[in-house]
Amino acid sequence: MTELSELTAVRLLEGYRRGEWSPVEAARAALERAEAIQPEVNAFVRLTAEDALERARESEERWRRGEPRGLLDGVPVTVKDILLQRGTPTLRGSRTVDPAGRWDEDAPSVARLREHGAVFLGRTTTPEFGWKGVTDSPLSGVTRNPYDTSRTAGGSSGGSAAAVALGAGPLSLGTDGGGSVRIPAAFCGIFALKPTYGRVPLYPASAFGTLAHVGPMTRDAADAALLMDVIGHPDSRDWSALAPPPGAYAQGLAGGVRGLRVAYSPSLGGQVAVRPAVAAAVRRAVERLAELGAYVTETDPDLTDPVEAFHTLWFSGAARVTQHLGPHQRELLDPGLREICVRGARYSALDYLAAVDVRMDLGRRMGRFHDTHDLLVTPTLPITAFEAGAEVPKGSGYRRWTGWTPFTYPFNMTQQPAASVPVGVDGDGLPIGLQLVAARHRDDLVLRAAHALYEAGLASAGRLRPGGS
Repeated sequence: MTELSELTAVRLLEGYRRGEWSPVEAARAALERAEAIQPEVNAFVRLTAEDALERARESEERWRRGEPRGLLDGVPVTVKDILLQRGTPTLRGSRTVDPAGRWDEDAPSVARLREHGAVFLGRTTTPEFGWKGVTDSPLSGVTRNPYDTSRTAGGSSGGSAAAVALGAGPLSLGTDGGGSVRIPAAFCGIFALKPTYGRVPLYPASAFGTLAHVGPMTRDAADAALLMDVIGHPDSRDWSALAPPPGAYAQGLAGGVRGLRVAYSPSLGGQVAVRPAVAAAVRRAVERLAELGAYVTETDPDLTDPVEAFHTLWFSGAARVTQHLGPHQRELLDPGLREICVRGARYSALDYLAAVDVRMDLGRRMGRFHDTHDLLVTPTLPITAFEAGAEVPKGSGYRRWTGWTPFTYPFNMTQQPAASVPVGVDGDGLPIGLQLVAARHRDDLVLRAAHALYEAGLASAGRLRPGGS
């Protein structure tokens, strides 16, 4: 069973087709891993073992008849506890959410997983309302790094990243409003994609508006492409959802990077101080892209740090999501969240629209940049995982999580597809992430380039520690 928990979704499905193993065996293996890692890592709000095994048995029978349902029949999956999932509470990391609700609706991406026969293992941890770049909350406590449990898993989709890294299901759904799938992917040594805004429908609409994306968190780019082929289709509940993609992402992976115009920006024009180990690992991967046939140029996009505009949009969203709470409920909130809500409530409509102007100009600049560059490569983060339970690294001088995530949140403002690929470890054995960014609607290029790095053996992280790995 242990071996099954280490397999990708693509490999699991191959085994189902050949009769090498069954969905029930795969579900049991993933649940065993989840139960083993939970005491050390705290990746889950809850596990739904009975329901998972029931769905796995149904899938096993379909495979026995040679009639699998959809693209993911029998694959164990997890869902961040931000997205609605029918039959289980969505508490969003908050003690202010009443678990005694109807909980009778799936979010669009969750509904697509259900339609394709996926096996839901449980709900993964999130900071309260997904507000910051690490994963701890008053409701579920601290989520820890799979490589070193004294360090953070990152966030806000930290539970999903830790679960995937440690074999508790090969696929997870996360959300990303400022880096929240890419940050924990970089810290935990997995792959994650923030798709073009609207490619994966979102309902209910996020209080953080069009900054918020839903994306796959997986072992590799091939699994992410498979998952995108399931969840990347419109849903009438999301008025901003895009039309269906022109083709299957999984079928486009083999295109490689030969001939692609790649811009390598090691520090966004000197704006970001990057740790030497991170810079060296990313540069090695970029050199490999050149060896694989990409035309690589070291150059920077025409960007100035949009952090103040991002804060206006983000803090306003936080104020909106907590607007209905009374004084007693506000006392239950994460103190950091409570602080940014106060600030967000003070912004005027003109402040908000000024931030939108900054955002539109940023999008225009990146649009022009991609007229001459197919891909932009940066580090995902300038650092590796720091101490668990803190919003910012000790002694960094940063006030908020945006201080150490300068490569991620700009591309939520521009709505571009962006992915984090693991490209090595630092001297402490902690994973390092490389970020790939493409023009809006070119998710296929991001996935192709990431897949090329996996095929070339450049996409990997170090040895896991928790749960006996």
